[in-house]
Amino acid sequence: MSTQPQQPEPPEGAVAEPGQEQDLPAPGTAEARGAGPEGPGPDAAGGPAGPGEKADEKAEHAAALAELEELEDRWRRALADLENLRKRHARELERERAAERARTAAALLPVIDNLELALSHAGADPGSIVAGVRAVRDQAVDTLARLGYARQDETGVPFDPARHEVVGVVEDPDVAPGTVVQVLRPGYGETGNQLRPVAVAVAKRE
Repeated sequence: MSTQPQQPEPPEGAVAEPGQEQDLPAPGTAEARGAGPEGPGPDAAGGPAGPGEKADEKAEHAAALAELEELEDRWRRALADLENLRKRHARELERERAAERARTAAALLPVIDNLELALSHAGADPGSIVAGVRAVRDQAVDTLARLGYARQDETGVPFDPARHEVVGVVEDPDVAPGTVVQVLRPGYGETGNQLRPVAVAVAKRE
C-alpha cells in the first residue's frame, strides 16, 4: 500500500499559500485587537493625557479659582455690612440715651420752677415757705414715681434685704424681731428696679 508524503510545516511568519490553512488569533486577545509584540498602542488606558484632558483640567482649575474669588468677595462684603451695622447701632443707642436724659431733665423742670416761686415769696410771707417746700417735695416724689421709682417708706413691715438697708437696731418687745420700726431715709423704686434702698431701723428683743 502506497503512502503519501507529508507536507512540511511552514516556518513561523511565513504566508500560507492558497489552499493552506492559517491559524487566526482568538477573538478578544491582544493580537486580535491589533496589539503588536511591543504591547498596547498609545491610545490604550494608562497612556499620556491627550490635549482634551489637559484642557478640561485647566477649565476646572479656572472655575475653582473663580468660585474662590466670589466667596472671598462675599466674605468681605459681609464683614463690611457687619461693621456698618455695629456703627449704626452705636449711634442709635447714643441717640436713645440722649433722648432719655432730655426727658428726665424736662420732668424735673417744673420742680425747679416751683422752688424758685417759693423762694420768691419767702421774703413777703416767711410762713408760706414751709407749705411751698412741702408742695415742691410732693411734686418731685410724683415725678420720680412717673419715671418708675415710687417712694418706699413703710414701717411695721418685715425686713427685706432686697429693699431695706439696716442702719440701726431698736429694742422693742411689742413687735416681732426683724420688723421695720423706723424709716431713716426713704427709698425709691421696686425690687429689681431700685434707685436706692430704704434705710431703716429694725426691732430686736432683749
